[in-house]
This record gives sequence, structure tokens and C-alpha cells, in this order.
Amino acid sequence: MSAVSVIFGSREHLAASRALSELQARRPIRVRAPGEDLIALPVEGLDDQRLRDFSMLCSSEAPMLIVTQQRARAIGIETSTPMALPLSRTIEASSVLELAAGNKSHFIVEARAADYAATAAIRLVKLVRGLPAILAAHATVIDNDVIRSISVVDADAVHRFVADATNGLALASEATIPLASGTSARFVVFRDALGVEQVAIVVGKPAESKPVPVRLHSACLTGDVFGSRRCDCGDQLQLALAHLESLGGGIILYLAQEGRGIGLANKMRAYRLQDGGLDTRDANTVLGFEDDERDYGIAAGMLRNLNYTRIVLLTNNPTKLDGLTRAGIEITARVPLEAPVTPHNKRYLTTKAQRSGHKLVTLKETS
Repeated sequence: MSAVSVIFGSREHLAASRALSELQARRPIRVRAPGEDLIALPVEGLDDQRLRDFSMLCSSEAPMLIVTQQRARAIGIETSTPMALPLSRTIEASSVLELAAGNKSHFIVEARAADYAATAAIRLVKLVRGLPAILAAHATVIDNDVIRSISVVDADAVHRFVADATNGLALASEATIPLASGTSARFVVFRDALGVEQVAIVVGKPAESKPVPVRLHSACLTGDVFGSRRCDCGDQLQLALAHLESLGGGIILYLAQEGRGIGLANKMRAYRLQDGGLDTRDANTVLGFEDDERDYGIAAGMLRNLNYTRIVLLTNNPTKLDGLTRAGIEITARVPLEAPVTPHNKRYLTTKAQRSGHKLVTLKETS
């Protein structure tokens, strides 16, 4: 292996990383596949000037809007694949955003299945927690001098990059922190292949001779930090910490998966849709996401790094059990972790129980 490969990684990994950075900066990228050559611009942050500039870039054809199958179904297109929606040259940015993420959009012009390269671009946009939609045009219509300035990546490389995103977990740092309860906890910070920090909080002294109690907790700024009553996240975090302290030790994996993996900005968009009448699940899919975008491979990797592969899982969510089991973690038991049901979070918890299969006995008792 060459020194260049050791420092930068493979060529295709480097190309995918650069494309990811360009999308984070809301700049266009070029995605290629056999017989396909696409220029893609994220819809996130689109305004009329950026739309005009992209339309000028694609001077000989009108751009397309690429959306996920979830979003396509939300606007009345029955499909199981991402779709390409033709756009008018006179369309405004506000209309594009409404078509990509609004609650009342309905698309009546004929659409077609998105190309393989377009689906790869959507996968990259999801990794940067943007709206899962892109403007796209064929690269062949763009001036060669401009093309050479745009980062290029192969679609297959994108799909491999996404699949490998949970690998390459590295220990970044750790320190012991005294908590308000009087207990000390060791905060172990990992950095994943995307540069995202994931934290394991080792409470007390977990016994290595028996399954360790573990809570997988997705970061929730609104609930964990500011005490939002729309969810039960903050309450569950405090219940988990108290439970682990009472047992003498355990682990909280604090995962950077805000909003079930869609990111904070998209969670706020989902809240706006919920204020308009949608439940949590439908709000996510109307935005173009899966109901739950989380991947528990990162959590499994953190546990292996800590030398704990037999656990007791503190959760009401059967998906977490399935995800960790598939990732090679042995779960010997499940411990429920039910927060109080309030008028503010009852609808949220009801959706969890009725549509996502969460085991919530307290909710039944208050119905």
C-alpha cells in the first residue's frame, strides 16, 4: 500500500469524501455511472439566484428535481424507486422547495424513474443531513471548462462509501466527568468515518463478567438539553442514567442521530408538518425520508471497541434489538424504559406504539 493510500484512502473514497464536502457547501457535484453523467445540486438552501445560476449552467435543458420514493408517494406518484420530476424553466425556488418538502404538493406532470447516478447523489445528500432532494441535469449540456471545475464521483463508489460509513470507527479522546448525581462517568469519544463524534458514557464500573446494561440514546437537543415536552427523550435519558447508577454501572451510547437520523434542521421541518396535522412517522416520509433513518452499526462498533458484546438493552424499541443483533451484539434481555405520558407527548408516544411497534405499557394504562 502506498503512502498516498495510507494518508488519503482509496481514490474512490477520496472522491466520495470530496463530493460530500461539496454538497455540505451547497455546491454542485458530478456523478457518473455507465451511460450516465449527471450534475447534481442540493435543494437545501435553494434560492432564486442559485436556481437561476443552475438553470444557466444547464443552458440547453431544463433541470429535473430528483426525489426519494417516499417523497414521490407523498405527492401522488405510486413508485418504489426515486423519481425524476421535470421542471419548468420559469419555476421559482419556493415552488421547487414546496415540491421537494411541502405538505400540500401534488405533481401532475409525467415523471420517470431516476437514474442510478441520481440515486447515488440522493444517498450523499442524506449523509450531510440535507433535504433528500437534488436538482439535476445531464453533464453533456454543460461547458467543458465548467465541468472540469466540478468534483466528480462514480455512483458505485458512492454506494460503497455509504455502506462503509459505519466502519473506520476510531477512538478520539476520553475523560472522567463528575455528574450532578454524585456519580462519575467516563466519556469516551469516538469519531466515525464521516468525522462525526459519537460518545460512550461509561457510568460507574460495569462488570465484565456478565451482560452490561446499555442504553442507545439518539441525541435530541430539544429534549435532552432544553426539556422539550413534545418527546420523551430527555426523560428517557435521565431514567437510563438513574437506572445504571442504581445497578452500579452501565453504558449510555449517545449517538449523533438527531430526529431518528434525519438531523436537527429536518427535525424542525418535521415538527412544522406535525403542527399541520401529520404524525411523527408521516412527517418524516413526507420530507422524503424513511420513518427511521438510523443505523446501529456505529453503536455495535462502539461496544466492540469497549470490549462489551453481551448486553442488557434498555429500550422500548424492538428495532434497536434487531439492529444490534444483526450487527453481532448478543442481547440477553430487554429492560423497558418508560417516561411519563403527558398531554404534550401522548400523540408522539401513541404513534411510536401503534405504528412503530414500541412496547409502551404505561400508554395503554392511560388510554
